Amino acid sequence: MHTLQNHFLLAMPSLQDPYFERSLVYLCEHNAEGAMGLVINIPTDMQVDELLEQVKIDHPATQALKQPVLQGGPVASDRGFVLHSHRAGFGSSLTLSDELMVTTSRDILETLGTAEAPSHWLVTLGYAGWSAGQLEQELSDGAWLIVPVDTRLIFATPVHERWGKAAASIGINTLHLSSQIGHA
Repeated sequence: MHTLQNHFLLAMPSLQDPYFERSLVYLCEHNAEGAMGLVINIPTDMQVDELLEQVKIDHPATQALKQPVLQGGPVASDRGFVLHSHRAGFGSSLTLSDELMVTTSRDILETLGTAEAPSHWLVTLGYAGWSAGQLEQELSDGAWLIVPVDTRLIFATPVHERWGKAAASIGINTLHLSSQIGHA
C-alpha cells in the first residue's frame, strides 16, 4: 500500500460535506488501518489566546496568539492538536516528517507565545478520520486531490488562501473547477 502520510488532501467542489467543503487536510497518518488528518484552513470563532484562557493557561499578550484555532475535523472536536515545526521534548508528540510534528499534550500549549514554542505552529480542535479503505474510496470517487506538502502553505499562507494556493501548487485554477462530475 502506498501511504499518503505527509501529503495534503484538497477537497473537490463535489465534496459538499459541511466539515470538508473547500477544505485542505494535512494527512498525519495513512496506512492499511485507515487515515487521520487535520483540516488546516477552516477557522473556528475562537483565537488561540481565548483557548488558552479557557484551559487556564497563563500566556503572554502577543500577536502570535491572535491567530484562529482551526476546525481540525469532526472527530474528537473537544481535543486539541498542535501541528508544528520539529521540536522535541513535549509529552505527547508524533514525528510526521523531517519538518513536522503533531503534539496533543498540554505542555506545548504552555509554550505558545513564548521563546520555548516551536518556531511554527497552528492549533486545531478535532481531527478527520477515515476507516480502512474509506479514504481510498473517496479518492476513487473524485472527492479529493492529492497535493504534495509545502510547509509554507501551513505556516506562511493566510488561512483563507490555503485551499486556492494548494490547488495552484499543482497547476489548478480553482475558477475552472466544477461541482459536477462526469464519467467517460
